Amino acid sequence: MPTTTSHDTGKVKFATQLSPDVLRQLKETAKKEGRQIQAVLDEALQEYFQYRQQQRPRPHVMKALRASIRQHDALYKELAK
Repeated sequence: MPTTTSHDTGKVKFATQLSPDVLRQLKETAKKEGRQIQAVLDEALQEYFQYRQQQRPRPHVMKALRASIRQHDALYKELAK
């Protein structure tokens, strides 16, 4: 992937592709917040990487775990003895 660095900002240009819905949401967020798309994307990626480093379980995993605990609570308590 070809990249170029702007010596003025220290930012690196790159090319990528997004789904139309994600691009629409990105543009809407930037417009609503009065920010540039690159600033919104940079912030979103920083938050994503921080989230991943903290190794938090994904929401759908936690939802499945809670459902399993509700359904099999008595069994889990017996197995823990």
